[in-house]
Amino acid sequence: MRISELSATSGVPIPTIKYYLREGLLPQGEHTGATRAEYGDTHLRRLRLIRALLEVGRLPVAAIGKIVAAVEDEETPVHRMLGTAHYALSPPVETDPADEVYGAARERVDRLIDGLGWQVTRGAPTRDELAQVLMRLEQLGRAADEDELRHYAETVMGLVAAYEMGKVPMDGPREVAVESLVVGTVLYGKVFDVLRRIAHESASARLLGIPPEPDA
Repeated sequence: MRISELSATSGVPIPTIKYYLREGLLPQGEHTGATRAEYGDTHLRRLRLIRALLEVGRLPVAAIGKIVAAVEDEETPVHRMLGTAHYALSPPVETDPADEVYGAARERVDRLIDGLGWQVTRGAPTRDELAQVLMRLEQLGRAADEDELRHYAETVMGLVAAYEMGKVPMDGPREVAVESLVVGTVLYGKVFDVLRRIAHESASARLLGIPPEPDA
């Protein structure tokens, strides 16, 4: 298909497609003339991935470039490719190696992960992200104890993470796997958060003996 058809089919404006081509986010089309090129399903899948990373993941172009490079490199194992996408979704965390409070929080995170037997790389930004949260909880006088942390962790793995990762198509196109991971992590993460708040209201009513509202 011509670039105009690619734009119409994908819903991505032609100038934006040309920008993705210049930035290397989208592979070049097959040249059929001095100023003409043909595009196919591969380009449609890549545009779908880019849109998911931009619009759902809210990732900067530089981060998307790293993910695309991992997708294109067939030598990069699927697990590492998905990890690249997952880590890109983590918000930046400023850490100070000399900060003893932060250091203690990071040690707690490392002990928790090791104790659970989880396979998580030492440099995973999610370790720093969780350590920062634990540090803030302690500063607010709401420090989570080890049993609480382990309960949350085991619940997440047993009821959420294993289920969600099982829905990622590991044996299909690499773009589709990354897109599925990003959409699942961001949007279903939001679903999980909203459902938890809804459940909090119901649990509060039950604990306090609030009678059900009458039918309208």
